Amino acid sequence: MGLKVLVVGAGSIGRRHYDNLQALGAEATLRGWRDYGAAGFAAEIAGFDAAVIATATDVRLELIALAAAAEKPLYIEKPLAFSRRELEEIEAVIAPVAQRSVLGYMMRYHPALRALAARDLSGVFQASFSIGHDVTQWRQNWTFSGSYSARAAGGGVLLDLCHELDMAHCLFPGLAVQTVEAQGHAAYPGVDMASRITLSGGGVAAEVAMDYLTPKLHRRTILRGLREVCDFDFAAQRYLVTDMNGETSLDKPLDRNEMFLSLMRDFLALVSGRETSGNKLLPRLDLALPSARLVADAWEARRFIGMIEKEIP
Repeated sequence: MGLKVLVVGAGSIGRRHYDNLQALGAEATLRGWRDYGAAGFAAEIAGFDAAVIATATDVRLELIALAAAAEKPLYIEKPLAFSRRELEEIEAVIAPVAQRSVLGYMMRYHPALRALAARDLSGVFQASFSIGHDVTQWRQNWTFSGSYSARAAGGGVLLDLCHELDMAHCLFPGLAVQTVEAQGHAAYPGVDMASRITLSGGGVAAEVAMDYLTPKLHRRTILRGLREVCDFDFAAQRYLVTDMNGETSLDKPLDRNEMFLSLMRDFLALVSGRETSGNKLLPRLDLALPSARLVADAWEARRFIGMIEKEIP
């Protein structure tokens, strides 16, 4: 019989984790947060080997504390927290299991990001990361207004699409937040519909931009360096490197669910004390905390500069 894993949060991401755990041979149990809550988690967690926390960000601290007290490793969906205060509380309570837990930065398993991380980036002086898509087109039978994303506490595009901030951190660990310009919406006070974050550190000037608005999915990373320019279009799966000798196209095919599966495999390996895949970007929770701090710093630094008038039901 495989490891017993409790998945809390029955939204699309929780169901994906549940299905993947079963595919990997684990004995998974799925619980919806609304009908379950912290009391249900506290009553059941002792009977499991580990847990996946896929709830809204603002209700995780108690669950994390309960699991850590029971010495149960955790797979926690991103972001870990949206304020430095709560992040520090989480860091304190999760310490006993942090080295056997992971944060859900599945983009760290993307073959193109891993290829970038393996390159010599010492000559890079500018970096830009962007992602966006019309939030009303995300999923069938789903509305923004009824989701956690529409909440002032824990919602908004910066937190929803924070993979790009994590990618920036993976490639340039010295980056720190300088400014965050956000655009809001009258129907959703305190929620950013688009955000642009400027960062700097280690001689690199970087920008991360994300939005809920553009009609077609875009996801692109451009690194400008002294020796080469890397222009990686993740949406089109077109990865170009240009240097003095011309342009080279890298072949990095992607099965999106394989990123989730790969991270879950490594999590189950950590839980059972086995060797992980060897991915140098493995988001083991204790090692991913600097990235979590970068996200919280960016969220707290938001300055709203205008309002979006698009109808977002």
